Amino acid sequence: MATARKVIAELVPAADQVEPDPPETSTAYQAIVNAFNQHPDREFRARELHELLGMPTDEASVNVTRARLGRLTRQGFLTQPGRGRYQKRT
Repeated sequence: MATARKVIAELVPAADQVEPDPPETSTAYQAIVNAFNQHPDREFRARELHELLGMPTDEASVNVTRARLGRLTRQGFLTQPGRGRYQKRT
């Protein structure tokens, strides 16, 4: 039993040594919000936003951003002046 505890202790870092990684979602949301704050009068499509932010432009990544933009629209931060276009609510 003591040997098992020693092996586990070596494999798992102590709780005070572990730094949690910041959630990717919050940084992605923050980057999106910052882009709209920097360009409040501009309309963006999800793919254009990815290009502006230097994010991957593969279809799966862009679809995730479309979902995020939809959530920000429902929360009242963005408006949707046309299909697939998003703008900061003024």
